[in-house]
Amino acid sequence: MLPHHPGKQLPAASQRLAGLDHLRALAILLVFLYHYRLFGHPVWIERLGTFGWTGVDLFFVLSGYLIGGQLLAPFARQRPLSLRDFYLKRSFRILPAYLVVVLLYFTVPAFVERSHLAPLWKFLTFTQNFGLDLRSQGAFSHAWSLCIEEQFYLLLPFSILLLAGGQRNGRALRHAGWVLLILFVAGFGIRWFGWEHFVAPVARAEDGDLGLAYYKYIYYPTYNRLDGLLAGVALAALFHFRPRLRERLTRYGNAFFLLSLLLLTGAYFVVEDLSLSAVVFGFPLISLGYGVLVLAALSPSCFLYRYSSRLSTFVATLSYSLYLTHKGLIHLTHLLLTRQGISPDSYTLFWASAVVSVLGAWLLHLAIEKPFLRLRDKVLYFPFLPANGSVDRE
Repeated sequence: MLPHHPGKQLPAASQRLAGLDHLRALAILLVFLYHYRLFGHPVWIERLGTFGWTGVDLFFVLSGYLIGGQLLAPFARQRPLSLRDFYLKRSFRILPAYLVVVLLYFTVPAFVERSHLAPLWKFLTFTQNFGLDLRSQGAFSHAWSLCIEEQFYLLLPFSILLLAGGQRNGRALRHAGWVLLILFVAGFGIRWFGWEHFVAPVARAEDGDLGLAYYKYIYYPTYNRLDGLLAGVALAALFHFRPRLRERLTRYGNAFFLLSLLLLTGAYFVVEDLSLSAVVFGFPLISLGYGVLVLAALSPSCFLYRYSSRLSTFVATLSYSLYLTHKGLIHLTHLLLTRQGISPDSYTLFWASAVVSVLGAWLLHLAIEKPFLRLRDKVLYFPFLPANGSVDRE
């Protein structure tokens, strides 16, 4: 629940979540289609899934908004921020399902979908995204995004406390917007430097692997991928500390939805070819597009906000477990069914992989995620969340 301000009452958490559930379901669908291209697949998967890698950026914006809101809400209500509660909460939410999947990868060889795994210590310390070589450590490579989130949220609470000067009053954070903007703009220069000094020399070499260098030095490192998280945190700050501006903006939800489509369409063409301009401008444009989309989903005037869907809610609930397990489960499904003579690029195998992935995620959610979330709610009490915890998808 957002903090109360005089005047117009903030919308109920359950209503807001309808829009966010739609976007979370969209994000995992994009990621699933993109990763399915690594296996045998129908032709349309190649065409539709090309832009699917940006689903991770949508997850970043959603996560930045939700987690940023949890950290900023106490200041908006003039209450202290409990680091103990925040980190315990993150641990209960992230670690149980993640460690189960890590265990699967390191103990069940058939679950490993590509080449070899990075060292175990990199997964346990959430540092796998640095120096990631897809040729020799391609399995469970999609954990890179989780590494970025955990590194970001390790530092974000201390950064907020530093900017607030230890005060409970949210007005002490009035300069935080400039910090977010500086970090966002700094990303342009950091990616330019990375391209010119690490990727371009490889591209000029006769035997250079441009794609491998791009992933290793640009795509995976945390300092290159903060745009979406910063956009989400900026949205959280807007909703908590600028109520009048929030009310004005959320009157135009459908217009923001259309604007997001225009921005993302432009981003599609910017990142179509691997180049310096795609690297420098593509990530922030995608994050801006998804940031505007999240703003639309949070607006009472937008159709995403007004109309709920049981399917979206179901997929959104499973999104974390599905993200962790889908590549391993797709690999297992292909391994088993191709032995039965089913073509790897058939529709039958695609839908079978989708069903197995959802069932596997559902099992992980019921057996691991849900019990630990209940245990968390017994251990911790968060006064800035609604009693039913409906806002908490993180």
